[in-house]
Amino acid sequence: MFRSTKQEWFSNIKGDTLAGIVVALALIPEAIAFSIIAGVDPKVGLYASFCIAVIIAFTGGRPGMISAATGAMALLMVTLVREHGLEYLLAATLLTGVLQIVAGYLKLAELMRFVSRSVVTGFVNALAILIFMAQLPELTGVTWHVYAMTMAGLAIIYLFPYLPRVGKSIPSPLVCIVVLTAVYLLSGMEIRTVGDMGELPDTLPVFLWPDVPLTLDTLWIILPYSVMLAVVGLLESMMTATIVDDLTDTPSDKNRECKGQGIANIGSGLLGGMAGCAMIGQSVINVKSGGRGRLSTLVAGVLLLILVVFLSDWVSLIPMAALVAVMIMVSIGTFSWASIRDLKKHPLSTNVVMLTTVAVTVGTHNLAIGVFVGVLLAAMFFANKVGNILYIGSEEADAGSRRIYHVVGQVFFASSERFGSAFDFKETVEKVTIDLSRAHFWDITAVQALDRVVIKFRREGTEVELIGLNEASATIVDRHAIHDDPAAVEKLMGGH
Repeated sequence: MFRSTKQEWFSNIKGDTLAGIVVALALIPEAIAFSIIAGVDPKVGLYASFCIAVIIAFTGGRPGMISAATGAMALLMVTLVREHGLEYLLAATLLTGVLQIVAGYLKLAELMRFVSRSVVTGFVNALAILIFMAQLPELTGVTWHVYAMTMAGLAIIYLFPYLPRVGKSIPSPLVCIVVLTAVYLLSGMEIRTVGDMGELPDTLPVFLWPDVPLTLDTLWIILPYSVMLAVVGLLESMMTATIVDDLTDTPSDKNRECKGQGIANIGSGLLGGMAGCAMIGQSVINVKSGGRGRLSTLVAGVLLLILVVFLSDWVSLIPMAALVAVMIMVSIGTFSWASIRDLKKHPLSTNVVMLTTVAVTVGTHNLAIGVFVGVLLAAMFFANKVGNILYIGSEEADAGSRRIYHVVGQVFFASSERFGSAFDFKETVEKVTIDLSRAHFWDITAVQALDRVVIKFRREGTEVELIGLNEASATIVDRHAIHDDPAAVEKLMGGH
């Protein structure tokens, strides 16, 4: 226990602290922007980011992952805020947390096993594109100074690590923010700063119970939004955890992460914040800046609050161009460039799933819809592929009076039609033996296909014998097959 705690909290103090500083600075404009998207005051997003980051540092199952207010969640809140106001959003945030805790205890994180690698890759690429697109308003209709500052920021981010000694010890995104802020202050150029994004809070968050009626009507209003928020939040968090697992080559407890996200959202709702989840962009910034443990997430959350409450005058002077450069670096680092190179090597079905996930996610700006479509496509391709692995051959026996059919492969809804069409019902033989020792029947559709084959042979006056059913197939066939039930056979074949 002590060793685990030390490893998660204090094994990388310098790296975690510096990375947390970078993440805290990157969180400020994003939290403000997401608040504006949701239609609430900027401090709602800032309080949420502080609260969620601090709580998840202790309760989350993925050390080094950053959670805060996110754009994917903010998009789902727009209608609720517009029609019912902030108080109902806070109530929905509390219910979201409860649903996520329940999901953790039900071990719903295990469903991630059904998300294929091509879907994860598509999710990552779509998120990288969305992160980049989110920066375009800051680069549209601006003076040349903004472009110059952004390019200078990117140059610092990518070239600073090559400097001897200091290049590896200080995160280049932090250097970018400090240097460009100094240039802005010394030059006095007219460009947008963090202060132009919205008013920063000047007080600490306080306990706030949502001022809504505790009635069933309130529950029915917030329940649909809470369900969507819980699903999208867990989906993005599980995806991000998987990506950070890969980046750090370490495992994580996904079910604990579900519970942790729920506790963090409850805390956020009670302190006047909106619902949030894991952020892939900031998590990548954290890892790329050297953050590995829970301390980086805690530092990011605590420093965020200190910056916006006590140092808001200084924070408001950070040019947006510096933060745009950092986020462009994140989008470039997040995008799986290998997936483009591998398009020629990967199967067509894999490429279609990946590209469809990207297209749907970017087109709808909804990560849940994109992933759902990707998973659905992957399942269809898989079912089709397995359904094609079915061979049915035959041979004559007993001087032409008996035919033996050998079935090899998987029989289920995708292959049942192929199974039924492989038999010759017009052949004149006394007996047909169907050898199923190398076949497996998976579902009711497969059993119904077997029923039709047996019934059709018997209708032609041919005796049918089934041999070799394995135990699992025999169980489902015995339970659901009707070919030995005369009444059921009559009904199936259209009798009265």
